[in-house]
Amino acid sequence: MPKLKDEEANGLDEPIIDPETEGLAMAPKQKTRARRRPGAWIRRIALIGISVALMPVFLTILYVPAFVHPISTLMLGDLATFSGYDRRWVAIDEIAPVLVHSVIMSEDGQFCSHRGIDWNELRVVIDDAMAGEAARGASTIPMQTVKNLFLWPGRSVVRKAVEVPLAVYFDAILTKKRIMEIYLNVAEWGPGIYGVEAAAQYHFGIAASRLSARQAALLTVALPNPYTRNPSKPGPGLKRLANLIQRRASRAGGYVGCVG
Repeated sequence: MPKLKDEEANGLDEPIIDPETEGLAMAPKQKTRARRRPGAWIRRIALIGISVALMPVFLTILYVPAFVHPISTLMLGDLATFSGYDRRWVAIDEIAPVLVHSVIMSEDGQFCSHRGIDWNELRVVIDDAMAGEAARGASTIPMQTVKNLFLWPGRSVVRKAVEVPLAVYFDAILTKKRIMEIYLNVAEWGPGIYGVEAAAQYHFGIAASRLSARQAALLTVALPNPYTRNPSKPGPGLKRLANLIQRRASRAGGYVGCVG
């Protein structure tokens, strides 16, 4: 009894917990926390997924000013693997116009008139595929640009499904001239070679502003497969393609008015 009074006098009137029942008392709280954990992880994963999905939307707005120099996912991959790369950003007004014209006439003839997607060309490709004919590309320059900036290489239905709405949005936010500027500065022209300035220096030893019509055509026809097509050492087939693009570029006219 005196001991009890001493404890009360010192304010130690806490309830005594039986060790045998302590685990039972804590069990409901632990179960509640255990039940909450899966839901919390699902919410976190969902938030991460939404953030990743919205990133291209915010980055597109960030890329509007001319002083912003975007990099591609392939460049990020080179950095992650410590491979390094050569890219020298150059404004579109410092690129030989014949190169710009060659790229448009080769990669996306309706670039100045469509809104990110060439629906007529896409419909033809789908019809050909349904008929069992060999698949061919229908990627516009905005589609190629968003692929380079935000998506992964290779062909898949999933990537194309993401690429199409992104290209429409990209084309709506940025001017055609800015889209072309970004594309020409992130396109791959060989292992570790990105952008037209680095490509012109690497293959011909000159600045992009000094490219001739022939050099521009050779660089252009290398774009679809820069690992096997060498603009500085073209074979007969590459030369024939370059002749075709050179003729088209010389008659570009209104097809390239949006980048003039």
